[in-house]
Amino acid sequence: MFGLGFKKKKMKKNIIWSSIVLAMLFASSCVTNRTVTRVDTDKQIDLSGRWNDVDSKLTAEAMIDQVLNEVWLENFRKEKNGERPVVIVGMVKNKSHEHIEAETFIKDLEKSFIKSQRVRLVQAGEKRDEIRLERADQQSNSSVSTMKKFGLEIGADFMLQGSINSIVDAYKKDKVVYYQIDLELTNIQTNEIVWIGDKKIKKVVKN
Repeated sequence: MFGLGFKKKKMKKNIIWSSIVLAMLFASSCVTNRTVTRVDTDKQIDLSGRWNDVDSKLTAEAMIDQVLNEVWLENFRKEKNGERPVVIVGMVKNKSHEHIEAETFIKDLEKSFIKSQRVRLVQAGEKRDEIRLERADQQSNSSVSTMKKFGLEIGADFMLQGSINSIVDAYKKDKVVYYQIDLELTNIQTNEIVWIGDKKIKKVVKN
């Protein structure tokens, strides 16, 4: 009886060790099978079907192209003897079902504005506050000849604001994701909305 019990314990121990070894080999194979490939940042890649860098870039370019080809810009330049309007990009609220980093989209909008060279862009939000703090610091710590003065900022003529919304239609493992990005441009002096535009994106995700 004692010998039989000993054999059972030994078998049980061997099974446990075999399971541990197999688990380690499986984990090792999972790690060694992973590959990482560098690709062009402009390449369109959709893995999950969620909002991604391509959506942000293409939407920003399309919407800035829209806003810069509307009548408000021509009207402003006629009134101001050909001057370019000064624009500030305000908040773009994420009202979609996903976590979308709005700052990345805002930065894409700003880059598209600057690239066009048809408007002048001024800093907004926390970055503007940081610049003002630096200017305040210069009043005490910089020489008079290099110190930057208060009250000489370029005031914006227009502010761009908007939102990102989404609708999801799903059945079993498949789904359709619809995004609508709405932007509007407002005259800061008069509070008049001079342009409203939107961009729609629809993705079919099959599993």
